[in-house]
Amino acid sequence: MTCKRFHRVCFVLLAAFLSIVTAYGQTDEQKSLEAKRARLQKEINDINRLLFAEKKQRGTVLDQIEALDKKLTVRQELIKVTNQQSNLLSRKINANVRNISKLKNELVTLKEEYAAIIRQSYQNRSQQSRLMFLLSSENFFQAFKRLQYMKQYTDYRREQGEQIVAKTDELTQLNKDLIDQRKEKEQLIAENKKARAQMMREMKSQKELLVSIRKNESNYAAAMDEKKREARKIDQQIEKLIRSAITASNKRAGTKSSAVNKFVLTPEATIVANNFSANKGRLIWPVDKGIKSQGFGVYKDAVYPGIKHESNGVIIATDEGAKARAIFKGEVIAILSVPGGNKGVQVKHGNYISTYYNLSELYVKKGDMVEAKTELGEIYTNRSNGQTRLKFYLYEDTNKLNPEEWVYQL
Repeated sequence: MTCKRFHRVCFVLLAAFLSIVTAYGQTDEQKSLEAKRARLQKEINDINRLLFAEKKQRGTVLDQIEALDKKLTVRQELIKVTNQQSNLLSRKINANVRNISKLKNELVTLKEEYAAIIRQSYQNRSQQSRLMFLLSSENFFQAFKRLQYMKQYTDYRREQGEQIVAKTDELTQLNKDLIDQRKEKEQLIAENKKARAQMMREMKSQKELLVSIRKNESNYAAAMDEKKREARKIDQQIEKLIRSAITASNKRAGTKSSAVNKFVLTPEATIVANNFSANKGRLIWPVDKGIKSQGFGVYKDAVYPGIKHESNGVIIATDEGAKARAIFKGEVIAILSVPGGNKGVQVKHGNYISTYYNLSELYVKKGDMVEAKTELGEIYTNRSNGQTRLKFYLYEDTNKLNPEEWVYQL
């Protein structure tokens, strides 16, 4: 193989390798975006199913405005992801157009070279010419070199033919991919237009609801105050039960009863706590199916964005009849019963405590040992709005934790 030909082969191999790496990178990105788009579309479907009850059970205007706010946020993210997919396809289409042009030029060159080889081969086609070429050698070494040259010449001719076939097939496949990609992009653009139109309708509905709320601010303020009072009662009860559990546990362990902020762990409890901590970000959901309707921490008011609210846990909307389930193995340390409210369960995992509130029926009692996915009780369904919501909290000793950082994709 000549030096020039060797360099050309190396260049072709390097270009092919880089093309494969780029293609795999784009494929992975495309799969990731498609998975994200499917998840967001499912979340919108779940919001429609779980947060928007039938007209006879529409609930308060506040329920509707919060649900619309949630759906608009998800739909905006869906449009963003669809745009990313469309842009990725545009890059792939442009790359394919460039590759097709490059391949066409390479095919022209290959065919011209192959035609020249065929012509030269035809001119020297007789077996007698080849034999004379060998027999006219001055010595054995020269004859051997001439034989090697003839073999390389034959191999090169065959390789040229194979390259033409391969590049022709590659060109055909690229043209097919280009057609498919353009169709896929057209479909994404159509879906995006549909999503934007739907979002505009939802924004219009939201504005109409905002107008109706602002016409009667006193009723809205009263509803918000009631929600805050209920949240405070739940938070106070949770913290009171945790401190009581710490005191009782530490007393049994021989620690002074004044130590009310931190569990003194046995070796067995330390193992459970370490395992729980090691699963941060991978813990199961406290329901089998559902969506997060309210996150942890400070958030803006749906009607008056200048007003801030704070949530010490998360709220998960689910189906009527759904059950709350333990997120990890542990011990039931308390049953919540908030005056004027529903029931709840606290489960201790070493020095971590998970709380499941808004249950209408309990399946466990204080002292029970549970495993991950053990059903703790049935979640209450509000008959006035048809919504089934679990309020879920997570603590380390007496410190509030953000469940979204601990539960997988919450």
